[in-house]
Amino acid sequence: MTTVLLTIHFLISVALVATVLLQRSEGGALGMGGGPGSMMSGRGAADVLTRSTSILGALFFTTSVLLTVVPNLGKSSDSVVIGAPVTETTTQTLPEPAADTAPATSERPVPNVPVQAPEEE
Repeated sequence: MTTVLLTIHFLISVALVATVLLQRSEGGALGMGGGPGSMMSGRGAADVLTRSTSILGALFFTTSVLLTVVPNLGKSSDSVVIGAPVTETTTQTLPEPAADTAPATSERPVPNVPVQAPEEE
C-alpha cells in the first residue's frame, strides 16, 4: 500500500511542478511573461491552471498525510517505557576518608619551577 501511495505522490508532485511552471509570471522581473502571441493567453487558461494547481496541492497534502499515517496503522501505540523491565537500583556510599589525610582543597599545588630572566639584546 505504501508503494502505491508513494507512486501516486510522486506523480502528483511532478504534475504540480509542471502546472506551477506553466503559469504566467505576474510580478517577476525575469521578463518571461505570456505576450499576446503566446499559446495560452486569455483568462480561461489562467483559471484552469489556477484551479488545477489548487487541486493538485490539496492532493499532494492528502497523500503526504496518508504516507505518514498508513505505515503506522498496524503498530501499537504503547509507550516504549511501559514495556521496559523494572530493575531495582542500589545506591552506593562513598568510603569515609582516612583520618590521617589532609582535607581536600580546591587549590592545585604549584610546581617548583625555576624562572629564567629574559635575555637582553
